[in-house]
Amino acid sequence: MSPAAIVTGGGTGIGRATALALHRDGLSVVIAGRRPEPLEETRALIGEDCATLAGDIREPEVADALISLCLERHGRVDVLVNNAGGQFVAPAEDITANGWAAVRRLNLDAPWYLMQQAAKRSMIPSGGGRIVSVVLCPTRGIPGMAHSSAARAGVQALTNVLSVEWGRHGIGVVAVAPGWIDTEGTRQYGDDLAQMAELVPMKRLGSAEEVADLIAFLVSPSASYITGQTIVIDGGIENTVAATPGRY
Repeated sequence: MSPAAIVTGGGTGIGRATALALHRDGLSVVIAGRRPEPLEETRALIGEDCATLAGDIREPEVADALISLCLERHGRVDVLVNNAGGQFVAPAEDITANGWAAVRRLNLDAPWYLMQQAAKRSMIPSGGGRIVSVVLCPTRGIPGMAHSSAARAGVQALTNVLSVEWGRHGIGVVAVAPGWIDTEGTRQYGDDLAQMAELVPMKRLGSAEEVADLIAFLVSPSASYITGQTIVIDGGIENTVAATPGRY
């Protein structure tokens, strides 16, 4: 039986590319997202070895159903990729309590609950697993992103703590911090992508497939001794001090 992976936000962008990469590497995949149409498009690319669940991953009952779906189809959860996320851009002083809570629930509460439940219901009893969470760059302040930056920093902290707590169970916990990646999510902000690319030392934006290949490596046996780390994939922008446009 092939290993089984859950990928949240699997209908588009990095999530879809990750589902495809994991399938390519021999994993069965279960993907989740809010909209059923993109999920079905991903499933069509993979075939019957892909199951989908549409729903709001912030709701515990949806997260529970996602893990149950993977267990029913495959008997275990070997890999969890916390990719689903999102936010709106706003100055810190304009973020309402409701807006803050909504972003926190999606980018911190939901990944935490999935990590906990995947560990309790499968990974700890079976003696192993891999968890990868997609976060923001941990060392850069991003204007307009106070809510999301704080939430995703919480996921990075969880990555550190859980790698220590769950290491004895054979569970590896890592985070991936993409820089400027050319995806539908990036394009929705209306930024000038060519201008952004000029600020990157490698003079281009990254691709969803490059991030997906990193995630696929991190859940592979070749990376089994890597845990508790946040790996930045950003073409070198983290190391620059160049002035950046707009919210960057």
